[in-house]
Amino acid sequence: MPNTNIPATKEIKLIAIAASTGGTEALTQVLTRLRPPMPGIVVVQHIPAYFSKLFAKRLDNDCVLTATEAVNGDVVQPDHIYIAPGGKHMTVKNINGRLHLNCKAGLPVHSVCPAADVLFNTVASEIGSNALGVILTGMGHDGATGLLNMRQHGSRTLGQDEASCVVYGMPKSAFELGAVEKQVPLADMATAITELVHPA
Repeated sequence: MPNTNIPATKEIKLIAIAASTGGTEALTQVLTRLRPPMPGIVVVQHIPAYFSKLFAKRLDNDCVLTATEAVNGDVVQPDHIYIAPGGKHMTVKNINGRLHLNCKAGLPVHSVCPAADVLFNTVASEIGSNALGVILTGMGHDGATGLLNMRQHGSRTLGQDEASCVVYGMPKSAFELGAVEKQVPLADMATAITELVHPA
């Protein structure tokens, strides 16, 4: 009998990833292993302003995909990684099928800016079942309710497993809420993402 709990895979047009403590290295491990063709990837890493730009430059040097610090008004392109600028919340807007990024200063959410919940909630409402949400190592619970919102809107969702996390906070909160469809070791996350984007 087929497993009816596994949703039919729709085309994934955006990947949204969140991380905090230990996240820069976790993101590097995942993103450097991804290969074109890939949908656009938007990333919230809890990181101060200025360091987000340096992190994006480092990723651009190390990744096959193009990595930049997101700029307000960017149109999301395939095979591109957009890092939320430190001190600004990043959201997405679907305008006639094109995904536009908004990066604006705002009040902290869960004491952080950028916040994963802010991004994930807009991905849920703007893209829904055509998105993939990923939550990686980090302290606290930012991203958990937003990832649940994504899953409730039909998005596929992945969470880093406890054994491979530097801090099993954000992924744990998301898993306990029922937001995580599947927990994956960090070493296998790029493969899990690729298999969802390009199902056999």
